[in-house]
Amino acid sequence: ARLKQPVVVENRSGANQAIGMDAAARAAPDGYTLLVTSQTGMILNPLTTKDLRTDPTRDLTPIATLFSTPFYLVVNSAVPVKSVQDLVALAKSKPGTLTYGSLGRGGTHHLAGELFKQRTGTDLLHVPYKGSAPAMNDLLGGQIDLMFEGGTSTLPYVQSGRLRALASTGETRTEVMPDLPALNEIVPGFSMTVWFGLAAPKGIPQPVADTLHAAVQAMLKKPSTHDKFMAVGIEMMPGSQADFASLIQSDVPKWTRIVRDAGVGVE
Repeated sequence: ARLKQPVVVENRSGANQAIGMDAAARAAPDGYTLLVTSQTGMILNPLTTKDLRTDPTRDLTPIATLFSTPFYLVVNSAVPVKSVQDLVALAKSKPGTLTYGSLGRGGTHHLAGELFKQRTGTDLLHVPYKGSAPAMNDLLGGQIDLMFEGGTSTLPYVQSGRLRALASTGETRTEVMPDLPALNEIVPGFSMTVWFGLAAPKGIPQPVADTLHAAVQAMLKKPSTHDKFMAVGIEMMPGSQADFASLIQSDVPKWTRIVRDAGVGVE
């Protein structure tokens, strides 16, 4: 309503955002095609994937940060564990047996699982999917045992009892689940927060970018927006267009280190 335009969400899942990113980067730079992206697309794909068609730095323009969220370490309710310590003990008793899902090799979900394995000395089997929905379906159905995933996908199922949350991955406990431990309370130094942002094809006119940025800021600062997303552990990230560009630049060495520590090479 603020932009006086209809908005169509076109899900282009797969390849850790690369498919959606390719589509956005090759669209006309007129402000009518935008990309919702995260560290996975803007930073991790270039670090872990060969022969990408789209270079985020070359082919996209950051418009605005949107929000950030920790992951929740969740297990299918049939998995006989009630704490991170229980999970580690079970995994060590059955090396290579427990499975964890991700949204694709080299993304934040995969890196969270690999770091967990490394820091806890466990052997879990990685099962990559082409998006959150199929991974979540298999987690709910018991085809995989656990997953690191955001609150939007997981918390409704935690509240209904179909999944069990063991920890969150932010620096501190979340506002929505203050009794749930942060993973770094149990695994020192383990923290991972994922941000999301809005990008446009390179070459978008600055006045158009300014209009889009202003509309995003207005929505992020509304109390109703905070209240809606707080319920699933999401925090708003208002900021300037330059702030988003700086965030990407400053995050590259951090995620380069995480990729190295997780032992995820370029493929």
